[in-house]
Amino acid sequence: MVRRLVLGCGSVGGTLVEKLADKSGSVIVVTDRKGLADDFRADGIAATAGDPKDPTNYPEYADVVVVAADSADENREIATVAREHFPDASLVVSLGNDPSEAARAAIERVADELIDPTRTVADRIYDAAGTAHSERLARLMRVLRGLDGPLAIVMHDNPDPDAIASGLALQSIAERANVEADICYFGDISHQENRALVNLLDINLRVLDEAPPPGRYAGYALVDHSRPGVNDRLPTETTIDIVVDHHPPRAPVEATYVDLRSGAGATSTLLTEYLERLGIVPDRQVATALLFGIRVDTDDFTREVSTADFEAAAYLFPQVDTDLLERVETPSMTSDTMMTLARSISNRDVRGEILTSNVGDIRERDALAQAADHLLGMDGIDVTIVYGVMDGTVYVSGRAQGGRVDLGEMFRDALGPIGSAGGHADMAGAQIPLGILADVGDDSRESLATIVTEIVAGRIYETLEHPPSTPRLDVDVTFEYPLDE
Repeated sequence: MVRRLVLGCGSVGGTLVEKLADKSGSVIVVTDRKGLADDFRADGIAATAGDPKDPTNYPEYADVVVVAADSADENREIATVAREHFPDASLVVSLGNDPSEAARAAIERVADELIDPTRTVADRIYDAAGTAHSERLARLMRVLRGLDGPLAIVMHDNPDPDAIASGLALQSIAERANVEADICYFGDISHQENRALVNLLDINLRVLDEAPPPGRYAGYALVDHSRPGVNDRLPTETTIDIVVDHHPPRAPVEATYVDLRSGAGATSTLLTEYLERLGIVPDRQVATALLFGIRVDTDDFTREVSTADFEAAAYLFPQVDTDLLERVETPSMTSDTMMTLARSISNRDVRGEILTSNVGDIRERDALAQAADHLLGMDGIDVTIVYGVMDGTVYVSGRAQGGRVDLGEMFRDALGPIGSAGGHADMAGAQIPLGILADVGDDSRESLATIVTEIVAGRIYETLEHPPSTPRLDVDVTFEYPLDE
């Protein structure tokens, strides 16, 4: 347990002590302000009213000593005594107000860490008012405040944790701008982890069967994808107000506000940055969802991860419900899913770095995605495509790694002409109606399986002879129409 001692309590002392009291470990305060010491004790914080330069007021041990009076000369005197009394403790000293060069030099000689409050405030003001981050934030808030009605935050079809968490975070930001927002999606949330995330965190989402009627929403935002009608079922001509995504687009993106940054491993990372810049402390639901979104999209910080992803995770972690996160990450697997996974392994067709597998009849579409996820862990495999038949439709799920193939575009090229297909560079899906072939009897199921394999695998391998490459975004893109002159 970390034992912290705060000596002197200036203008920031009250807030500092309250924050330290919320952390694990103990806090003891020594201040010459009797009224403040009484207030601390009333809040359950150990406090002594006395001279912070007098070692007789100190506890026997301290791991961290913080010196935080307002006067630089007083802090110098306190720090000198504290260093002599606690030679092995970490000594953090505030420089105080208007320090002389002599006081600064004396404090630097004894302190392990020196805090200059004047410089800290100036840096924070500059960071809030004079950087690309602040300009980006101001533009987003300007667009939100310009809406005359509710906002539809549209995730891509069959949303994953990154999209769900990003929608939650943008909803919180819209609330700051006094804008009501619905988090919407088309399709299904079928993957067991994704369902567990929504159910355990009690996330309120609106499923859309068709595009909302005109006038239902004053604005539209896309998270974790960037074009209407591509990976969602909005009409392609829908006017988009906000786009936040970390996937490089294959075509121009048109929206009033656009934030495209492929350097981040997850869109959740970008939305976490917005929350931090706005001073919005995410609640348990939002923080847990965002951390899960980052972990899933970066494969637990092992795939296309950036410094920003780690910084976002560190910011979120104090608010995360770790017990609930563990339950989300380890949902139970049904027997049907286990059977599908077993068939995907036994029926696999491997050609170089590409693995396809026809698992036949299925009862759960989600099992295909889970099988594709598991098979991607096989040595030497960069693309997995698993497909099966249910209710007269062939469902296809794919996963990719390494960036050589844009899986979403490949699915659209190979399977779009005979069904519906789409997705991202590393995750895609398709549906192909069987038509009259769906009516074959049990004695013809083997022949049907062969036909399905020839159609799906044949078209996929043919397209992969000249695969669409993953698009690259050489620079981050953030703008607002009309651009400021």
